[in-house]
Amino acid sequence: MKTYDAIILTTDGPVATMTLNRPQARNAIDDAMRYEMLDALDHVAKEESIRALVVTGSGKGFCSGGDVKGMQQRLSAPQGMIGINGWRRQHRTHHMLSALHTLPKPTIAAVNGAATGLGCDLALCCDFVIASEAAMLAMSYVLRGLIPDGGGLYFLPRRVGLSRAKELIFSGRTVQPEEALRIGMIDRVAAPEALVAEAQGWAAELSKNAPGAVALSKTILDQSFELSMEQVFSLGSQAQAICYSSQDHLDSVAAFLERSAKRKEGSS
Repeated sequence: MKTYDAIILTTDGPVATMTLNRPQARNAIDDAMRYEMLDALDHVAKEESIRALVVTGSGKGFCSGGDVKGMQQRLSAPQGMIGINGWRRQHRTHHMLSALHTLPKPTIAAVNGAATGLGCDLALCCDFVIASEAAMLAMSYVLRGLIPDGGGLYFLPRRVGLSRAKELIFSGRTVQPEEALRIGMIDRVAAPEALVAEAQGWAAELSKNAPGAVALSKTILDQSFELSMEQVFSLGSQAQAICYSSQDHLDSVAAFLERSAKRKEGSS
């Protein structure tokens, strides 16, 4: 397993856990962490033995968003470079978030503490979110005179609806786990001491089924709000044709037929 400085990547059977590891900065995402996360996500995507990923934070916070030092450096640049430097930084951030969102394996954010700004986006771009009772989430960009630039404008409305997403983004207010669960911003709540273990157990359950079928289903589901019914049918037909020839399908059919034959023999 690779070693990193700003993150920790571990595996337990089919489940990988990526822990943001800058607790002194509340796991704020700087350039070094972006590059390490991209490398780790590439490894997880390619490693066939890994079938699900949990993302969490070290220390008391999940992720406090963008790194303050990076903000200072951006603003201290020559006036004519601030815009292009910001665009480059956002391009790197979007590359990392896209790699996580489109990972062809189930992903679960285990939010152990504050998830604010970019940290909230990071959680929401996972397939599922489980939060500690001690967690809190906030689309806090507006409090810095900014808009959500880490996917929140895309992910949040799909979870809570357009009107509620507007309210959360326009206000930048803090959302506690109980409310987050009620409005669909997160999927489960866990005791702080059990959070990561519950997320890993959930990931292990999701990893039991055919990885090809899961990956193909995820790819289509992530596009389904933008596609017509006919387009979803078309993509589904192509994906099913791939599944028909997969070893997982062939093995499951063979096992089903064998069980059926044994039942018939037992009843005769």
